[in-house]
Amino acid sequence: MEDVVEIEKMDLDKNPVLEKMLNTEHEQVVFCQDKATGLKAIIAIHNTTLGPALGGTRMWMYNNEIEALNDVLRLSRGMTFKASISGLNLGGGKAVIIGDSYTQKSEALFRRFGKFVDSLGGKYITAEDVGISPKDMEYVNMETKHVSGLPISLGGSGDPSPVTAYGVYMGMKAAAKQQFGSDSLEGKKVLVQGVGHVGETLVKHLTEENAKVTICDINKDRVNEVGKKYGAAVVDGEDAYDVDMDIYAPCALGATINNDTLSRLKCSIIAGAANNQLEDEKFHGLKLMEKGITYAPDFLINAGGLINVYREVSGISQARAMELTENIYDTTLDIFKRASNQNITTQEAAMKIAQDRVNAIAILKSRR
Repeated sequence: MEDVVEIEKMDLDKNPVLEKMLNTEHEQVVFCQDKATGLKAIIAIHNTTLGPALGGTRMWMYNNEIEALNDVLRLSRGMTFKASISGLNLGGGKAVIIGDSYTQKSEALFRRFGKFVDSLGGKYITAEDVGISPKDMEYVNMETKHVSGLPISLGGSGDPSPVTAYGVYMGMKAAAKQQFGSDSLEGKKVLVQGVGHVGETLVKHLTEENAKVTICDINKDRVNEVGKKYGAAVVDGEDAYDVDMDIYAPCALGATINNDTLSRLKCSIIAGAANNQLEDEKFHGLKLMEKGITYAPDFLINAGGLINVYREVSGISQARAMELTENIYDTTLDIFKRASNQNITTQEAAMKIAQDRVNAIAILKSRR
């Protein structure tokens, strides 16, 4: 693996890459490059206290390597909290492939990536994420067994998107219960930003409950198709934050809760599937609290997909996975209660619960 550049904890020496990694307390970051296939990837392992780091691979045309690094560090850290708060025996990890998912995919590229994953010896288990298809993961699986979310025909748990969407739906209903006194979404105006596999399934749940759904997506053909299929209104992405809505459901990329959008959003609830929705966890979490907007922490309510692929690692049944996903409703209500009692943001309350579990298991292991 002469093309692997591995960074582990060492003196900073004012290196901005190392500083970013250590500030987020990552265990390991691996930079992968293969000229023959055009592969450029980063694998980030945040924490393996609870178990092997499991997290999907995202393929995206980042502007540069630093942008890709920032994304994979944030995403992998979020996976640690997601697994912990869901009660799973998994750590947090993530991978990104720098490239255009429409034009730069090949069997060779994904098989080469699979070799890099395999070189980590099971410390990192990969799966699908943005820009990645089941077929891509089949290619990865040809080179490593450390893959989850494979098709049922290959012994996997299948597409995790429906379970992710169901968990988000449960979290959204809990947020409605907190904000409106009832978890009914009938008649509620919901903007779903991003209608990929997860977003579309969420739209399905919402329309079946007679919510008034508006959708947007950067893929014009896709958004028009979904809008027609479910009778949802369609709005241009630039105008999404100005729509009259009760609930904002970000289901695409992260950091859409920022200084610009907060001055425009007219919602009273934010509950969506996107990872890292708050551009700044502390600052923007506090701003939401000050504005009286109920925020359902993303790593809590979008955990259904992780719970689903956990079946392949733990051997739990599909019924048990769905039961754990349904529990997102009660956990979300508990987070709201803790946040209110402690006068802290819901993000802080959720992160504290997740971190406390990691810390407790770390102490337990140190005594063995």
